[in-house]
Amino acid sequence: MPNKLKLGVLGLGEGRSIISAALASELWELVQLCDLNEQLCKDRCAEFQFPHYTTRIDEMLADASIDVIGIYTPDPLHAKHIQACLDAGKHVICTKPLIDNLADAPALLEAQKRANKHVFVGQSTRFFEPMIRQRADYDAGKHGEIFSVEAHYNADHRWFLKKDWAKGNSGAGGLKWLYGGLSHPVDLIRWYFPDITEVMGYGLLTDNGRAAGLAHPDAMHFVMTTSTGKIARVSGAYSSPPGNHARDSHMTCCLRGSKGTSHADYYDLRYSTHFTGEGAIQYDMANKEPYYFRFTGRSHHAGEYQNYIEYFARCLAEGKTPLPDLAEGIGTVALMTAMERSLQTNQPVQLKTILADHGLDQPQLKHLSR
Repeated sequence: MPNKLKLGVLGLGEGRSIISAALASELWELVQLCDLNEQLCKDRCAEFQFPHYTTRIDEMLADASIDVIGIYTPDPLHAKHIQACLDAGKHVICTKPLIDNLADAPALLEAQKRANKHVFVGQSTRFFEPMIRQRADYDAGKHGEIFSVEAHYNADHRWFLKKDWAKGNSGAGGLKWLYGGLSHPVDLIRWYFPDITEVMGYGLLTDNGRAAGLAHPDAMHFVMTTSTGKIARVSGAYSSPPGNHARDSHMTCCLRGSKGTSHADYYDLRYSTHFTGEGAIQYDMANKEPYYFRFTGRSHHAGEYQNYIEYFARCLAEGKTPLPDLAEGIGTVALMTAMERSLQTNQPVQLKTILADHGLDQPQLKHLSR
């Protein structure tokens, strides 16, 4: 790496982890922090002993020294901020969900084409130790032919509704856990099955969610199929205590194939396999905890962020496209849009219908992402 990439961070609540990641990385230099809340800017500068902040995004965008901007603002603002960064000639790292309205996708694709810059989706779960190990086993062919992927994410996130925008108080419509929570397991499904064609699901707004001020479903189950008939399942619940971690992780990705099955757990740093010729094995990666979880328990997972920003830097140095990119991220949002329509109609929804409704098509997205 001849030169460090220079980073600006927009949104200092969720952006806390990438600040830590950049300061700990030999491949990055943190240049500036930005948030509308000046006190939060001062708090982060004090926490990380970093001197440079602004409350004005245009000041950050005008800084010619910044190569990449990391976006960690509320979900409804992502599209606006991605476009502004691209128009300013910056590469973009955007936390999940990439966007929460598929109608914004065509304009973002055009903006990226004009700017000729990378947009990388910070799907941090891909860069967590058990998921990294699971993907390595998949790439090595240990599972054989995969026929089923199952992923869930269950957590008690009622605390998140303390944010005004999450309850719709900012006029943005409020948090949708289908995008803000299920984007993790849906991304894991698409990592292995990028050709999902149809989805069917059910969901509800629980009494707990309604009492906390939520306006959209907070408990959901979906089944999916691919163009070749493979199957997947995604579930999530966000307003009640999750299961005991000794038995059930907040998030799990299960791959089932002709030669065996694996389970990658988050955030318990566990990975379990049962492959032909190996028997059943459980790997404990608890020694990695200080790297992944650096402050406030497990609410911030800076190790994943460091893994993905260093992957991003290596890709740029090698002339490769870091994935998931804008096109792959839009494909995931399109699938979640199909899931949302299924909730509304109580009917199966084909992904091609959603794409056509928004002036998009699968070949276009596949070409851009690969």
